Amino acid sequence: MIKLSGNLHFTMKAATKESNAPIVPPKEHIYLDGPKSRGYELHFAWRVFWQFIKGFRTLHFVGPCITVFGSARFKEDNIYYQQARSLGKRIAELGFTTMTGGGPGIMEAANRGAFENDGMSVGCNIQLPFEQKANPYVHKSVTFEHFFVRKTMLTKYSYAFIIMPGGFGTMDEFFETLTLVQTKTITGFPIVLFGKDYYKELMEAIEDMAKQGTITTEDMSLVLMTDSEDEAINHIRSYITTNYKIIPRKRLWWLFERR
Repeated sequence: MIKLSGNLHFTMKAATKESNAPIVPPKEHIYLDGPKSRGYELHFAWRVFWQFIKGFRTLHFVGPCITVFGSARFKEDNIYYQQARSLGKRIAELGFTTMTGGGPGIMEAANRGAFENDGMSVGCNIQLPFEQKANPYVHKSVTFEHFFVRKTMLTKYSYAFIIMPGGFGTMDEFFETLTLVQTKTITGFPIVLFGKDYYKELMEAIEDMAKQGTITTEDMSLVLMTDSEDEAINHIRSYITTNYKIIPRKRLWWLFERR
């Protein structure tokens, strides 16, 4: 069993110039060796707390968001990149902020679609040894050390979720968001699974869960799977306009709040 340390060391070997060199070094592996000191655990808890505060301060006034999840690996010529870029534009036209994980690929595309069409665009980035670096199409960006803090921010400010094709990280975000809605931990916001061909086998597996009784048939209605941008946006618009009215937050001078 391996535990990952909360410590992240930023020293890198200057000699390596390979294209696959890590952006930040991987975390030091700490093997199971009993409890850490109370001071170590307190320091870890403080660092987590500070990440939450930093996220709250940065994102408090970004406005109601729609979060787009998806792979960091798709390039500009990929159809899913192009669709995510178009969806970012459509989100901006709805008057919502486009929120993503702030990195390349699908995240960049959605941010770009909003950014290029006068929509608000924000990113919640993550420190990783590979792939992840902030894309240039965000008005506000905040970088986290821990995935669980980042995922909290990606759900906290959003009224709908669009899951584009992606890998393990996207699946993690999809199923965590779906679980939160299923258990009524958060409001039953719309969840759109975009890409019928890509997600065909996944939906078959979920349908089998319902047959086996591990989820209810009603749970299937929590997700809309589609290839249509119009269907996705209309699904989100219908839910939000039926259930919500946007009221801007007041800024308090004594908290030094600003956009």
